[in-house]
Amino acid sequence: MGFWESIVAILGLAVITVVTRSFFMLPERELPMPDWLKRGLRYAPLAALATVLVPELVMKDGALISTLADARLPALLAAGAFYFWRRSILGTLVAGMAVYLPLHVGLGW
Repeated sequence: MGFWESIVAILGLAVITVVTRSFFMLPERELPMPDWLKRGLRYAPLAALATVLVPELVMKDGALISTLADARLPALLAAGAFYFWRRSILGTLVAGMAVYLPLHVGLGW
């Protein structure tokens, strides 16, 4: 890709980003949304997080985990247990990493 093609690509991506991110500010009044869509949009962040995390937790090098000696599984259990105990996102992350790091770094899982 040449210099001018790179400039055009960068400017085009910048324009697309600005337009799509500011689209909600363009109308003068709030756009009406059906109730079913509002309810469905509440679950969008959870669905996006699940689509990123689940393959990372159950797969390694493009294949399903074949052994239970993987540090991610006990860390997942510890993080899940902590979340259901305290309902704290930060505590969940700390609990999961507190189990994951010693197993991964110390034992080489």
